[in-house]
Amino acid sequence: MKANEERLVFALKTLLNFTVQIKAIALKYLLKSVPMRKVLLITLGISVFFFASSQAQSISLAPNSVIPYQVTVTQSDYKGRNALALQIQETAAFINEKTVALLKNTDFHNGIIEATISGQPQMNAGEGARGFVGIAFRVSKDTSKMELFYIRPTNGRANDQVRRNHSTQYVSLPGYPWDRLREETPGKYEAYADMMPAEWIRVKIEVKDETAKFYINGAEQPTLIVNDLKQGKDLRGSVGLWIGPGTLGYFTDVSINKLD
Repeated sequence: MKANEERLVFALKTLLNFTVQIKAIALKYLLKSVPMRKVLLITLGISVFFFASSQAQSISLAPNSVIPYQVTVTQSDYKGRNALALQIQETAAFINEKTVALLKNTDFHNGIIEATISGQPQMNAGEGARGFVGIAFRVSKDTSKMELFYIRPTNGRANDQVRRNHSTQYVSLPGYPWDRLREETPGKYEAYADMMPAEWIRVKIEVKDETAKFYINGAEQPTLIVNDLKQGKDLRGSVGLWIGPGTLGYFTDVSINKLD
């Protein structure tokens, strides 16, 4: 039995690392070495692995790789990482939360979005600035519709527990800004997570139809779960880098894994 298991490990490594021709030889060897049930399970797992890998898209961020709306975008070396820096245009009147830089050539419906982000209040920001920074998804071409998760980094370690509870936020445009959601359903669309301003924070968004889950800094469990995305299950669109008023935001290491 032990010898068969060793051969199984060898064959599996061969399947993952060598060329298509060698993979075929390894699979034939595997069929002779272990029971058929194990072969089927292993083959299924490998198929899922390669399917997921083939769908993943690592985004090369540059000012010319995004379409900015009410924000300025510059290349920046921030805390040792090549990043995009976003600020709201000085001439832009902040009327709504559509302050976003859309990633070109992204068409997203269901899947996983990951990014490393950082937000901090600008030097001249008002008292209410929190370093708002986040990721928009299913954004329509004219930005009239979008779903959005964002963070308030200055809330993460505030001495006020209520502020801490507002560290992460879901909103949906049009029709569902943060203040309406907080007033009508207190605590449902925001939650606490440990974070600090001006530090890199890893975020992950999992989307499936009307459900989205928001993860912070590699946590196994989501910080925030939304089971009723307000724009419905059929909306699809771009992925965007988002900032709020009074924020200097940075973005790097963006990847998109589309499931459809």
